[in-house]
Amino acid sequence: MAVDNDEMSLMLIESICQSIDLPIKTFQHPKEADEYAKNNPLDIALIDYRMPEINGIQLIQRIKGYHPEIPVIMISGVEDIKDLKLTALEAGATEYMRKPINTYEFRARVKNLLQLRHYQQLYNDQTKNLKRELKDTVKEITKREYETLTIIGRAAEYKDTETSNHIKRVASYSRLLAEKLGKDAKFQETIFHAAPLHDIGKIGIPDHILTKTGKLTEEEFEVMKQHPEIGYKILKDSKSLYLQAGALIARSHHEKFDGTGYPGGLMGIEIPMIGRIITVADVFDALISKRPYKKPWPFDMAAQEIRDQSGKHFDPEVVHSFLQNLPGIRAIVNQFKD
Repeated sequence: MAVDNDEMSLMLIESICQSIDLPIKTFQHPKEADEYAKNNPLDIALIDYRMPEINGIQLIQRIKGYHPEIPVIMISGVEDIKDLKLTALEAGATEYMRKPINTYEFRARVKNLLQLRHYQQLYNDQTKNLKRELKDTVKEITKREYETLTIIGRAAEYKDTETSNHIKRVASYSRLLAEKLGKDAKFQETIFHAAPLHDIGKIGIPDHILTKTGKLTEEEFEVMKQHPEIGYKILKDSKSLYLQAGALIARSHHEKFDGTGYPGGLMGIEIPMIGRIITVADVFDALISKRPYKKPWPFDMAAQEIRDQSGKHFDPEVVHSFLQNLPGIRAIVNQFKD
């Protein structure tokens, strides 16, 4: 695009541009040029300084606002304005040329700037492609990580009476509660994918204790109480955000808000929030699920137990969120029935 209120200057610029096979749109009025620049792609702009209503500096600023990466040449015959070249460059001009135009110099500068513009566009295209490829790669890696987390979570099932649907329900309850508690999207995603790891430590518990149909003896229960710490040790050294979260969950999901839980006897906010959420989700689902040693509780009875244990076993804030969203909890139960 070339803008100059002098018709002869525009004709000369157009002629030179034709000699280097550069299609050009010319304007004598800067407002028309401004409107065109606003709505059309450009590779280069050639701007005179002294024009009606909008001077060249103002037009350069507008054009650079629409097209910040294109080269702009200011062409001026003005002699009486101090520091015009500096002002033009500060406004965003790439080059400054004086009238009368030297045809050979003009052609050389324009060709050089267009070549730089071409390389810049190639770079931008390559950058976009790399970003797209990186995004796709990250998606694929993330998908594989999610699959790995699910597989690891299922590993405990082969030594336990819990079902894969138990894991899915606990994960879904936890994400719902995290959302209703105002946690950000990253926290919600993390707790959803890390929740299946809460009982991974049961891999280290002997089968005769883990699958016993009757009540555990005091000694057997002490062995069972080791599974949170076992799970933590399995996961704690991973660099994965989800496995690190899983380590916290494994270690803290049997802690109680009043400090009577295990393995650390943590109390209140000493228990990580991710663990406090999982505790409510896990206990509720255990209550409504069939086990060799118990029948499933009715939904409303299990919900009442969660309410009754507020401030004792469970964080009152998490319990409040749970009770306020029982329709959503019930929908998850119906979605993942055993």
